[in-house]
Amino acid sequence: MESLGRAEFEDLVAEALDSIPDEFRGEMDNVEIVVEEEPPPDVVAELVPRGHTLFGLYHGVPKTDRGIRYQSMPDKISIYRGPITRTFRTPSRIKEQVRRTVIHEIAHHFGIDDDRLHELGW
Repeated sequence: MESLGRAEFEDLVAEALDSIPDEFRGEMDNVEIVVEEEPPPDVVAELVPRGHTLFGLYHGVPKTDRGIRYQSMPDKISIYRGPITRTFRTPSRIKEQVRRTVIHEIAHHFGIDDDRLHELGW
């Protein structure tokens, strides 16, 4: 299968964001969500256990760790097109993984860690 183009991939990310309930989207006013081709090699070396793949990354301070006077640049969620489209080869599997990755990274924004996400089946 030919790899999904960037525009179609970005549409899948937008569709995944549209599936997030309004009450959560309303709390994401300081979050930029971007599509990137690949994760930076230094980030992979630092954060990703050998044999695993990084599909997305939350860059920021979770809402649960912020003080009352918290101010900063916008948080950022990166969704990595290359690893997703190489690992999941069919359009339906790519769409499913994009949604899963978007939700996973948004959960980190709200302070839910990987252990809890695993318990929840994410």
